[in-house]
Amino acid sequence: ARMALTETKLAIIPGGGGTQRLPRVVGVSKAKELIFTGRDVYGEEAEKIGLVNYCVEQNEEGNAAFVKAMEVASLLQERGPVALRMAKKSITEGFEAGPMRAGLDIEHECYLGVIPTMDRVEALWPLKRRESQILKAIKKSNLPKYSALC
Repeated sequence: ARMALTETKLAIIPGGGGTQRLPRVVGVSKAKELIFTGRDVYGEEAEKIGLVNYCVEQNEEGNAAFVKAMEVASLLQERGPVALRMAKKSITEGFEAGPMRAGLDIEHECYLGVIPTMDRVEALWPLKRRESQILKAIKKSNLPKYSALC
């Protein structure tokens, strides 16, 4: 894959938010370099600077990027949908809010939004069951009730 903002080669600047979005992704210094020079960025470098999440070798079928996207989507499918929505909202709105304090307030609101959901209850149930099994095993063992470190 190849990406570039080549507008400065034409004596114009990137439009469509390019001068605003790129610095937020790769940092101001790297964005200035890429925009000022208009140079191409290829897969591995794009991954290294955070422009893309993954750089994959092409497979025989020519669908390596699609396969990787489906792997990630499969992981997301296993997560609680409310938590994913609230995490997305917290990240996006918190980042756009500016100061860290404002972002933390948004995160707190989003966290409170997942607490009363069945998604959370269902996700925690296996952990509670496992904890119960561990406590039963401890009770069956001959371990002392209290122990102290000296």
